[in-house]
Amino acid sequence: MQYLAVLVWLAVFAGVAVLGYPIAARLFARLRSNGSGFALPIALVTIWLPVYWLGKLSFGPLTVAAGLAVLVGIAAALGLDREALRDGELRPAEGIGVDRRAVAETAVVFAAAFLFLVAIRSADPAVHAIGGEKYLDYGMLRTLLRSGTLPPEDFWFAGEPVQYYYGGHLLAAILTYLTGTTPELAYNLALAGFYAMLVTAAYDLAANAAAEHGWNPGVGGAFAAFFVGFASNVTTAGRLLLGLLPPGLQSSLAPGVEPLPLSGEGFSYWSASRVIGDTVDGNTFPTINEFPLFAWLNGDMHAHMMGTPFLLLGAALGFALYLTPATERRRRLGLLAVVPLLGFFQIVTSTWSFPSVFGVTYLALALSPADPTALLPGSAAERVRQGRQRLADSLGDDGAGDRALAEIERLFVPLGVVGGLVAVAGVLALPFLTRTMTGGSSRTIEFLPAAARSGVLELFAVHGAFLLVFGLYLFSRVEPGRRAPLALAVAAVGAVAILLPLDVLAFTLPLLVVGWAVLRFRDAGYETVLIVAGAGLVTIVEIVYVNEQAGPLRMNTVFKTYMQVWVFWGVGAGAAVAGLLARAKRAARAADSPSLGRGVAVPALVALLVLSTSVYGGFALSGHFANVEEPTLDATEMPSWYEDDELAAVDWLDRTADGETVIVSAPAQGGTPGMYNWNSAIGASLTGVPTVVGWAHEVGYRGSEAYYARVDAVDALYTGSPADAASVIRDHDVEYVWVGSAERNRYGDDLVDFDERAGYEPVFTEGDVVVYEVTAGELPA
Repeated sequence: MQYLAVLVWLAVFAGVAVLGYPIAARLFARLRSNGSGFALPIALVTIWLPVYWLGKLSFGPLTVAAGLAVLVGIAAALGLDREALRDGELRPAEGIGVDRRAVAETAVVFAAAFLFLVAIRSADPAVHAIGGEKYLDYGMLRTLLRSGTLPPEDFWFAGEPVQYYYGGHLLAAILTYLTGTTPELAYNLALAGFYAMLVTAAYDLAANAAAEHGWNPGVGGAFAAFFVGFASNVTTAGRLLLGLLPPGLQSSLAPGVEPLPLSGEGFSYWSASRVIGDTVDGNTFPTINEFPLFAWLNGDMHAHMMGTPFLLLGAALGFALYLTPATERRRRLGLLAVVPLLGFFQIVTSTWSFPSVFGVTYLALALSPADPTALLPGSAAERVRQGRQRLADSLGDDGAGDRALAEIERLFVPLGVVGGLVAVAGVLALPFLTRTMTGGSSRTIEFLPAAARSGVLELFAVHGAFLLVFGLYLFSRVEPGRRAPLALAVAAVGAVAILLPLDVLAFTLPLLVVGWAVLRFRDAGYETVLIVAGAGLVTIVEIVYVNEQAGPLRMNTVFKTYMQVWVFWGVGAGAAVAGLLARAKRAARAADSPSLGRGVAVPALVALLVLSTSVYGGFALSGHFANVEEPTLDATEMPSWYEDDELAAVDWLDRTADGETVIVSAPAQGGTPGMYNWNSAIGASLTGVPTVVGWAHEVGYRGSEAYYARVDAVDALYTGSPADAASVIRDHDVEYVWVGSAERNRYGDDLVDFDERAGYEPVFTEGDVVVYEVTAGELPA
């Protein structure tokens, strides 16, 4: 186990967070913690932005040093008293407060989450190809570290820049340079860092949301950290309960669902992430319903995971806007100025989630106590108010019309403000978007067929724990006299929704309507904004989806959206539970003695929710840590099914290749070798050295015509005439031809013998793996 590397990464994270704290304290001055839980994400974005732009000219350690220098400069400008600095003293600037307890809490949460994930990765550190896309993620990290400029060359499509959102991998590469770590260790340590940032951000945001109500911030933060970092959906608990029933009742209640014995025999950590299926014309298409524990346990370093801490940073900016009164217009505009920069970062890091950054900003403006019109320039704000007054006068109302128009104004003014922010982010990201959107791939937004929509039981299995918490919480915010009519209305909405069929509205419409109402007209806080945000996302993916190569149907849409829902709802649930427990505690004190209805029922329900959402983690971790012999963080410590000959060739290529090296190997698409096989484009994937054509993911990036043209060319190289091979080699400046198990399996007896051809010199041979160096001058014209 590489303990020194773990300590180095913790020390670097701590140092970078210290530099980020002055920025966080300025942005989140109204928060109890001064944004200490967001100091590290803010600092990393601050480093990333100059590195990204300077990387167009040159990328490497010096570029990272320049980004770090920018962070140091900004931290000094915002965090140090300038007059004292001129006198040779180091003193915090006015307005930079430090809540030592809050800082200590977030530091402990980060360290605990980081070490928890380090332990998980040390038991299964390998970036193997089975059950995920670690080849993509590790290859992206390796190719960035080999690259001299940005964007890096596509290691699965030599000669062309990547057509993928690589911002998170770039951040991992930056951290690799800052820590001086080898890539095989950096992969797992960066993965632990992203997880720890997410859990810490969830803790800090929920703790501050709870503190605004006077609830225990530690309780809110702890439950948010639990829901985001450890909890699962309730499918595992449901399968356990199903296993306790008679067999006949099992099949009638949940046909097709496999019961789980109390021993956990037959448990797979995979099952809980594949709950919702879309059925069209008798065919069922799976969707991916991930949650953080599954994702990090599986060990991919995917964009939808790396973007989550920064999505919560966007939510925290929304919280700061929500708390800032309309009279502090300059501060509100300053907060809004940060949003396009974060949105731009998120476009390059996790394109699927950048709309949510702006969506939560919109909700914060529309639902905050402050009038959003006050953000407009004086003349524009006055025209809006005059227009509203004229319209109200024409209605001849006694004031109700004016109030209604004011609420409508709240819907549209923030829309214009946020639209401007989106435009700024789009301009910043224009080179990236132009390249990725015009690469030949086909993506369209389409309506989801009614028959494919999720059923009420599927939705409850995935979101049920959150729905119970939110239902109780919002119900408690409604006046007692209106609760019975509200319950009847919710039941009626549910019945109509199921009949439509649009079952999702049975859950999300009450959350949207009641959440919006209590925010505007009752005592609710920012946790309810997050509830509304998640409900909106869940509803959207039941109506429209992105039709693309990563299908079928909405598999990828649900995949990328539900992670965002989970982090929003996990934070909202943490604060909501703190509120429910505080209310129950008050009720118990008000009663002569605790009763089921006063002070006991809510804690019991919370305990049940924690238990039901922890069962998955218990089974998954016990299986994960079983039979661990030698813990390590080496991502290239491959499982036993990998062939040593092939791994030796990978090591040779890694040592030999330079920044100009291109190899050719068998393409990985349908057939042999297919994607997700251990030997599919193994040389390129584990070194970052580009191959002429690799995994069929490139169809989604560049279109099928471009991808399969290279597939045909590479097939001709391995099976055709010397002239065919020479053409491919010259077109792509190929230096090495890889002949390993994938090539032998794909081409069989048709594989040419390069030993008998001029221009091919075997420079690595071990077992059945041979790597040939090409001398282009000896090839046929």
